[in-house]
Amino acid sequence: MPPAFDPDAAAAYLTAADASLTGRVRVHLVQHQLAWHLPSPPARVLDVGGGAGHQAVPLARQGYEVTIVDPSVAMLEEAATRLADGPPEVAARVRLVPGRGEDLPQLVPGRFEVVLCHGVLLYLEDPDPLLRGVASVLAPGGLVSLLTLQQPSLALRLALGHRWTEALSALDADHEVGVLGLPTRAETPETLAARLEALAVAPLAWYGGWLFADLLGPLDLPDGELEAFLALELEGSRRDPYRRLSRVFHLLGRGTASAPRAGAPQAVRPPIPSA
Repeated sequence: MPPAFDPDAAAAYLTAADASLTGRVRVHLVQHQLAWHLPSPPARVLDVGGGAGHQAVPLARQGYEVTIVDPSVAMLEEAATRLADGPPEVAARVRLVPGRGEDLPQLVPGRFEVVLCHGVLLYLEDPDPLLRGVASVLAPGGLVSLLTLQQPSLALRLALGHRWTEALSALDADHEVGVLGLPTRAETPETLAARLEALAVAPLAWYGGWLFADLLGPLDLPDGELEAFLALELEGSRRDPYRRLSRVFHLLGRGTASAPRAGAPQAVRPPIPSA
């Protein structure tokens, strides 16, 4: 039987990972990709599984009203510490709520113009209950932002480690054992877009996550090179074939005015634009 997900163990890992080059690339890409689609502040933003606030706190600095929901008390305490070290007017715009994304209707009041859920779906064998929770608190016309593991990256990562036989099997796989020693689930932008459409959220755009940082392995870049490297990752995240080879993908959707009726046929899915 696989080990159970431990939110506090994940918190310790993610705190260290965010300081790595890959972590810096991830934050840089997601912040820029979000900025291309976000409404103006002070829109209400919900960050599901937002942990220590690496995405949410910068949004609060810009004037957004932010709620972070996370099952890890350790992560929320880290977010509280970050907020306490900053301007009080920023901390006043952030609410920290312990709990699971599946329970959103019971945890947070009202609806949100933006709902983020980054790095959570890959740990769920069935992501639909959480996605239903996300859709239930999304305002009409609101923005959904999802970040999860991309299926083609499973074989690519194994091949980079010269694990040829495992890489061959992974070409058709949608699971792997992740860095926390837990089974993780991968999918494609198209399959996740179909899940959103069933919840009356229309696909808007999708981008890659980090690619070159994964291919090159650990790097210690001086500041001058880091700026150019981040520019390369950002532009690659918008283009095929690079975005389809990245470790994760970032899918954005727009809520419609009405939820789907039970048993209603699913609409034909249009191509997902890249930007």
